[in-house]
Amino acid sequence: MKRWVSASWRGALATLLLAVGNAGAQPIEFAERYSVVPVVTDGIGKRYMGREISAVMGWQGAAWLEREERDREERTDLLLAALALQPGMVVADIGAGTGYLSRRMAPAVTPGGKIWAVDVQPEMVNLLQASAKRSGLTQIEARLSAVDDVRLPARSVDLAIMVDVYHELSYPYEVMVSLMKALKPGGRIVFVEYKAEDARVPIKSLHKMSEAQIKREAAVFELDWERTVSTLPWQHVVVFRKRG
Repeated sequence: MKRWVSASWRGALATLLLAVGNAGAQPIEFAERYSVVPVVTDGIGKRYMGREISAVMGWQGAAWLEREERDREERTDLLLAALALQPGMVVADIGAGTGYLSRRMAPAVTPGGKIWAVDVQPEMVNLLQASAKRSGLTQIEARLSAVDDVRLPARSVDLAIMVDVYHELSYPYEVMVSLMKALKPGGRIVFVEYKAEDARVPIKSLHKMSEAQIKREAAVFELDWERTVSTLPWQHVVVFRKRG
């Protein structure tokens, strides 16, 4: 099953590694936070806090995000219940893909709320815009992010969620820094990841994360763990709250 390897990212990484080799030293951000490792299947040759970062699923795999059986396999209804969304909330769906979850969250924040559906791939943003228009959900605003910045206004977000996304971020530290700036004091960040602890989950290993690893990486920031929801069949929902 999941996931496809991004040829464009592999090419960019190869160029970067060549440049590093020619310069005789790693870039500062690699030396301080990341390490370069041999590229393996589904990986990008980059490690962060003991975890190898996986390749991004390209926009060509969009149909997998919209597959008919997804609700049943992943129990999206249980995820929505766990989020406890309220009218008027501003929610950032980071790595929103086709807008599968954004469309399901939008009614819960009405009236007065907004869903910022953010993705790094322009093709996905186009798909997002089209799906939101077809659904008539004017609460959804598709936005293009950078690989290291979610590009959202400071202190504007009540809840940010990343569904099967965080493990694919090529710059997880930098993305989290930008997300912390966008989050209101007391706002929540929700990590939804396939359970690395469960070998029965039919997902490739680099596309899974353990609860312990999620907590380890979140601990770098001014976040307090609030709870973990483990009732979904394949994923755990790990919720943190911004201090202050």
